[in-house]
Amino acid sequence: MVHSDSSSFSTDLDGSVPAAHSLPAELAARPAAAWIARFGTDLAGAAAGPLAGLRFAAKDNIDVAGVPTTAACPAFAYTPGAHAEVVERLLQAGAALAGKTNLDQFACGLNGTRSPYGAVPNALDGRYVSGGSSSGSAYVVAAGEVDFALGTDTAGSGRVPAGLNNIVGLKPSKGLVSTRGVLPAAQSVDCVSILAPTVAMAVRVLEAAIAHDPQDPYSRALPMARAPLPDAFRFGVPAVPEFYGDTLAEAAFAGACAQLEALGGTRVAIDYAPLAAAAALLYDSALVAERYAAVRDFFDAHADAVVEPVRSILAAGQRYGAANVFDAQHRLQALAAQALPMWEQIDLLCLPTAPTHCTVEAMRAAPVERNRELGHYTNFVNLLDYAALSVPASLRPDGLPFGITLVGRAGSDWQLADLGQRFHHATGLPQGATGRPLPAPVPVAALQPTPATHLALAVVGAHLSGLPLNGQLTSRGARLQEATATTPRYRLHALPGTVPPKPGLRRLAEGEAGGTAIALEVWQVPLAEVGSFLALVPAPLALGSVELADGRWVHGFVCEGHALQGAEDVSAHGGWRAYVAARVAAAADMAPIPTVS
Repeated sequence: MVHSDSSSFSTDLDGSVPAAHSLPAELAARPAAAWIARFGTDLAGAAAGPLAGLRFAAKDNIDVAGVPTTAACPAFAYTPGAHAEVVERLLQAGAALAGKTNLDQFACGLNGTRSPYGAVPNALDGRYVSGGSSSGSAYVVAAGEVDFALGTDTAGSGRVPAGLNNIVGLKPSKGLVSTRGVLPAAQSVDCVSILAPTVAMAVRVLEAAIAHDPQDPYSRALPMARAPLPDAFRFGVPAVPEFYGDTLAEAAFAGACAQLEALGGTRVAIDYAPLAAAAALLYDSALVAERYAAVRDFFDAHADAVVEPVRSILAAGQRYGAANVFDAQHRLQALAAQALPMWEQIDLLCLPTAPTHCTVEAMRAAPVERNRELGHYTNFVNLLDYAALSVPASLRPDGLPFGITLVGRAGSDWQLADLGQRFHHATGLPQGATGRPLPAPVPVAALQPTPATHLALAVVGAHLSGLPLNGQLTSRGARLQEATATTPRYRLHALPGTVPPKPGLRRLAEGEAGGTAIALEVWQVPLAEVGSFLALVPAPLALGSVELADGRWVHGFVCEGHALQGAEDVSAHGGWRAYVAARVAAAADMAPIPTVS
């Protein structure tokens, strides 16, 4: 749904009109206050690299050498002599920078209306807020004007605008991406966020951006989870969710949870109170002093240059003392400990990215209250050191987007991306506001099994998909890699007296005739789970090596020779699954025919 009310739009700082690309005609005809500075010629990146051919935009609290950083406060503007570290890394990876985008002033807001350069409209319906503070970055991605954009995220500034504009917002674990050259909002919890039309694009950018930066005091080399979430994963949802009376959002969230269940998830109700209490500390405690500290010298001299309600929020930080800050930090640690047992019940959280939509008019009428509503499900995440990914879930009956956020522990970024991509592509939604369909999904490379992380294991019997012992693999996070067959040099035997029934695989001796190819599956088992899995394998089966049809050798189950003496040779069926099916069919044929008296 697109509306042409010109009161929701304003021109760019440079007077230019954003490129139309695939936007609907009535929206393309109007300029939006998304850009602060759009370069006449893109700032070119390296000639080659993993991001070569892509264009991006940077939120205007992120430094670009020779271009003013305004943070949406003209009186504050300065011109940096060097790129922010994340910008430098993306340029070196081959991406080209198209310009800088509008934001809620000093990244203080979740709605996109707190800027002297104009309110950034929602890309799908200009009467509604875009979300913030990375408002311009979300808009230009949703409109298809760039391939991806950088935002920042302290309290949800990269996730809320993604959810409200039908795009992906990836908020990395703290410290994965350097914030050197990024104007702080609250430096201890700031993250550079990535806004993109698809999860695959966001992952591609994160792969190029990740690096430990010794010059960033909050950068860290964080151990990352490399195994996907279990196929049967558990996702936590608030026991009593809050939608502020928005029944369409409530219904959309119910639909999203049902979709996660269809992907293998089990819904678990969690107590949201500790998370909500942690979220409240961001603005309602001495922690807000960190926002004031970020611009203290400027604010003390030029408070009148700061727009409301940003001015009042920053001023609130002036009244706290050091002891108040420690009190707030101790309270936060207590809440983190209170939330910790939650993770014993779930693998991740699933939350509405935003519980409701809000018109620009309503936001201006009650800027603090409406903004607080938008952050109901986001403010706690960085404070408690979690990773998060916002993905589109649906378009509501009124045409407005609804998104969910997947939240995991620090270092779960690749796991969230894997599940988030599967969820996003199951929705069938278009990309942003462009109408373009989603491209084919791309596997998350960091989760692809390698010999350093997984054991490739061939199974030929009761561990095959759908057979009685397959759960011993899936419960350990093993993933099916492929269904294939052995080279035609094997025989398969049904071992007598085994429960459940199991086969024994025998490789023929060199020169021995009569071999055949036996169907099998190759599973990737996380190395940390191999020992507990092998402990369940009884004699006469043992771990050996099996030759596949294409000549590869992988580990697999073989059988001690003595156990095959007298065992039925079932090789003619071509595999254990076919043999079991034949036995079931034969048993059905032999069942007595009921008589009618």
